[in-house]
Order: sequence, then structure tokens, then C-alpha cells
Amino acid sequence: MSSARMDKGSSRLMRSARTRAGSGSGGAGGDSTRSDLAARVLVALPAIAFALFIVIEGGLIFTLGVMALGLICLHELYAMYDRVHPARLAGFLAFAGLLLAALYGGQYQILLVAVCALPVLFGFTLLQPNPSVVGMAITLLGIYWIGFGLAHAVLLRDLPHGLGIVIDVLVGTFLGDTGAYLGGRLFGHRPLAPSISPNKTVEGLLIGMVVAVLAVWFAGRYQDWLPGSHALVLGIGVALAAPVGDLFESFVKRQAGVKDTGRVFGAHGGALDRLDAVFFAAVAGYYIWSAYLG
Repeated sequence: MSSARMDKGSSRLMRSARTRAGSGSGGAGGDSTRSDLAARVLVALPAIAFALFIVIEGGLIFTLGVMALGLICLHELYAMYDRVHPARLAGFLAFAGLLLAALYGGQYQILLVAVCALPVLFGFTLLQPNPSVVGMAITLLGIYWIGFGLAHAVLLRDLPHGLGIVIDVLVGTFLGDTGAYLGGRLFGHRPLAPSISPNKTVEGLLIGMVVAVLAVWFAGRYQDWLPGSHALVLGIGVALAAPVGDLFESFVKRQAGVKDTGRVFGAHGGALDRLDAVFFAAVAGYYIWSAYLG
């Protein structure tokens, strides 16, 4: 009996130790944070190399690279809502049309493609075995959310000094996201939007925004054509737009009942999980920089 009580006591102690280690800031919890951050870095390295290649090349190479990423994002969105039967082919064609319009035309051509997308989508929907208005709505969500965001990235790259501004926007977006992640893990207490994304905190948001502004401003110090005040405003635009894009995608996932949109980036989710903030930040970056070019 004494041995049994000792075994039970030891089991309770081991469970208690595991609980403390998992919930505290040190021990296994600290190891988990470091391991997770290391995994994020390993996943990010090839993605950064690919992004730098297409951004530096610009033109058709940039557009095709962005198009490939966007098509993966669309596929992930439509897969999440497969039950409502989105018209995938119509979405893919409209998305490609938006990016080509951005490359070879401008805002007028982008609007023309967007307007034409609706009747084309209607035709493709009627050809499906189970046509539905909800399916059309999800298809349009992908076209306008992902398509407009990446079309503005193409427009931004083609502006004067577009190479540098696109890099600034990406630096602010991804470093801001990293700052929000680490800030939330270390200092987060107050939930930001528990019904949408329970792990996001107000502290993480504020830290991420500060990091985003500083990252864009600091990057601008190495671009003699970019005044410090312009870099600061651009950083503020990215800092405000990127978290909205992140929350938007979290809401879409929550409604679909999924945790991650895919496995393109391994344990850290799909392309949509990684690019959600870019869709909003690219639009903000385009209009801010266009206003300065005036």
C-alpha cells in the first residue's frame, strides 16, 4: 500500500511539473517558443529568397511569381469552402486577368476585369452540378480579396522606386508579424479578438505595429530617395493595414472551421496564412506611395 501511494504521489508530482513547465515562461515553455521560432526561420529562408528574386526581377517575372502564390492562396480558400461549391476555374481565370491587367494596363483595366468577372462567374456557376449564390460569393471573395491585393502589388512594383517600396512593405509586414508573435508570447495578457483569433493579444498588436513602423523607417535610411517622413508614413500605413489583413483571414478561417489553410509552409500553415497581411499592406503601400509621387 505504501509503495502504491508513493507511485501515485510521484505521478501527481510529474504531472504537476509538466504542467508548470508547459505553462511557464521558462523550462519546456521557453524551449517550445525557441523551437517554434527556429522552425519559422527555417521556413522563412527559402520564402525570402524567392520573394527577393521575383521582386528584384520585376515585370513579368514578378507578376508570374505573385500569380503562382496567389493561385495557391485561392486554391486554399476554395478548399476551405468546398462544401458551397465555389466556381474555381472562374476564380482562377479572373485572378490571372487582374494581375495581367495590372502588368500591361492600369487601374482602369483592373476595374474592367473585375466587372467582367461577375457575368463570367455566373456562367461557370450555372455549369456546375450544384450551383449556388453562396458559392458565387466565396468565389468573388477570393477574386477581390486576393486578386485586388496582389494586383496592387504589381502596380506598386511598376511605380518609380517600386523595387525599394515593395521591399519596404514586405519588411514592415513580416517583421511586424514577427514582433506581434514574440510580443504576444512574452507580454500578451489582454485578448484582442477572442471570438476571431483567441491567441492574438492587444500587447502583441501594439508591439508588432511599433516594430513594423521602425522596420520601414530603418529600411528607408538606406534609400537616399526616400525622405524619412515618407518612410514613417509608409510604415504607419503598413502597421495599420497588415494586422487588419491578418484578422480578416482569421475570421475567414474561423467561419470555415479550420486552423490552418494548408501545409505549403509545413507546420506553419498555408500560403494564405503567410500572405494574408500582404494583401492589405500592398494596397496601403500603393496608395501612400502614389500620393507622394502625385
